[in-house]
Amino acid sequence: MGEAAVAGLSGAVVQYPGRPALGPLDLTVASGEILALVGASGAGKSTALRLLAGLERPASGRVERPAGTRTAFVFQSPTLMPWADARTNVALPLELSGVPAPEARRRADVALAAVGLGERTTARPRQLSGGMAMRVSLARALAVEPDLLLLDEPFAALDSITRRGLIEDLHRIATTRSIAMVFVTHDVEEAAYLASRVVVLSAADGRAVGDVAMPGPLPRPEGWRADPAYRTAVETVAEALAASMRVAA
Repeated sequence: MGEAAVAGLSGAVVQYPGRPALGPLDLTVASGEILALVGASGAGKSTALRLLAGLERPASGRVERPAGTRTAFVFQSPTLMPWADARTNVALPLELSGVPAPEARRRADVALAAVGLGERTTARPRQLSGGMAMRVSLARALAVEPDLLLLDEPFAALDSITRRGLIEDLHRIATTRSIAMVFVTHDVEEAAYLASRVVVLSAADGRAVGDVAMPGPLPRPEGWRADPAYRTAVETVAEALAASMRVAA
């Protein structure tokens, strides 16, 4: 793993009873990059994310993270405490980890402002739209001040307009805070638009069968989806994904 990397997998293998779940997989996440993992259902995308988070251990191979690397995880569901307002949902995990309450609340307010909810700190989950609830979940992760942010299909249940707004939030956060992000999705277009790099996992065994650098700046300029360079990158990722599924079949 290079000096600029914040996390990596080296020959990582995960096996579940009766079937392989992942790998061997080699993967390096560079500081400040947005890396998308795409693949068919069962390709091991979420498993790779759990390995990077330290939520699961490989049967063989290694998970590599420099000492002191702070990691945060955003799940597909916001998983907010229904009785607590947005500030408390963000601050309480910090307090439970030993951060003094005033500092935890300050960091919660900063994180909520960063995702556009600076005026909704006292709102409870039932008062928030699905997109707002996901923004609270993102703020909770940002309040940890992570070096590595892991996102497991966080936009799957959201409409396209809300999804686009959250992608813009992630681009802005990644560029202003230099946070590395690893993002799991089934959507090739979403992966290519959000990420600076896309890795395709095989549907057969969860190995990396494609690694495509995405052209263009982040955040994306107006009209970027129509740019020929973007369309070519989307086609390259889609072809790698289709090839992996044919092999699995």
